[in-house]
Amino acid sequence: MIPLKRLAAGAPDFEQRLEALLAFESAQDPQIDTAVAAILADVKQRGDAALIEYTNRFDRVALTSAAALEIPRAELARALANLPVAQRTALETAAARVRDYHQRQLAQSWSYVDADGTRLGQQVTALERVGIYVPGGKAAYPSSVLMNALPAKVAGVDEIIMVVPTPGGERNPLVLAAAALAGVDRVFAVGGAQAVAALAYGTATIPAVDKIVGPGNAYVAAAKRRVFGVVGIDMVAGPSEILIIADGSTDPDWIAMDLFSQAEHDELAQAILLAPDAGYLERVADSIERLLAEMPRHVVIRASLENRGALILVRDLDEACAVANRIAPEHLELSIADAEAWLPKIRNAGAVFLGRYTSEALGDYCAGPNHVLPTSRTARFSSPLGVYDFQKRSSVIAVSQQGAATLGAVASVLAHGEGLTAHARAAEYRIKNPDEMSRR
Repeated sequence: MIPLKRLAAGAPDFEQRLEALLAFESAQDPQIDTAVAAILADVKQRGDAALIEYTNRFDRVALTSAAALEIPRAELARALANLPVAQRTALETAAARVRDYHQRQLAQSWSYVDADGTRLGQQVTALERVGIYVPGGKAAYPSSVLMNALPAKVAGVDEIIMVVPTPGGERNPLVLAAAALAGVDRVFAVGGAQAVAALAYGTATIPAVDKIVGPGNAYVAAAKRRVFGVVGIDMVAGPSEILIIADGSTDPDWIAMDLFSQAEHDELAQAILLAPDAGYLERVADSIERLLAEMPRHVVIRASLENRGALILVRDLDEACAVANRIAPEHLELSIADAEAWLPKIRNAGAVFLGRYTSEALGDYCAGPNHVLPTSRTARFSSPLGVYDFQKRSSVIAVSQQGAATLGAVASVLAHGEGLTAHARAAEYRIKNPDEMSRR
């Protein structure tokens, strides 16, 4: 049997055991951080020459020119055209649903005029250029292309630059097809910290961007941390997580497989089940034991469940929701009757999946909402990636002559109170000479 941790919400040691279960050391590995710092500095200083060296070393290729890093748009189009029908249909269906969902997030500029004729408002504009990092080492992720590129496209970003490592020079056609379908403007076959550096600082070949989004390994995460401030980033994501609240009437095999769906990502992924029925928890445990052998990634799943998985007995669904809010998971499944009625009790989760038929896997690929979600309890204060991450807001202030007098008096008092005389006088000038100001 897999030694899954069993916790009981009413037990005296529950708080201590829950904290231990959720604990995750997110501090950067000093060796990784040192290596990343050197790569960033090197690319910043030497540009394309450094990119060529790192790409040849880490991707095991033999580039002689930085121009060879760029994957031509014609190759992207060919990849899409040559996909098997089933794959192309699935990709197009997913893209359409993701695009449709994110179009509803598009913010608009607005303004209003107050009583003294002053116009106040907000101008919403898209970022000019965005960089998307797509993993390309152990696996290919066309879904990540769609989830990162389509919200940027909907937001109106002028140019989308994609970077993707191609170990051994192999280019995944499904990833390239997704880039074509999502409207990515330029794609470069480069990965790792060196790709993040190129996007942040720019080289002769790869243009600097305003924001970098997309998942990656520990080196990519460390690089994103270090370049934040030079550019924006989406988040520094931790291991994948799923929390399921079940009332005991969903097929235990379904629940076991949903737990597997996140556990198979890596050994540090977290899969937790909450239920008010001890017998049901054991039935799910039996399903886990029986189904695990069928999984190609059974070694990873087993390690994940042993390291950070748990079955938690709660007294009722109210307590389950309270525990879920403390955990603040990336993915939360409410596999219960009348799940909609329980949604208001959930305030901390990256994405909530309602009802027995809503598997988390659908959210990863084609439901429509974004699968780039806050992890490591950051759902307490963070949100999924969306169109709003590719838009920025500028305040708009157009003060009337009457407003300059009334607001100037207020500003003058406050500025003098802060000891900022120039601030006060700038406001006072418009009070003392309104006629002169109107003639200019």
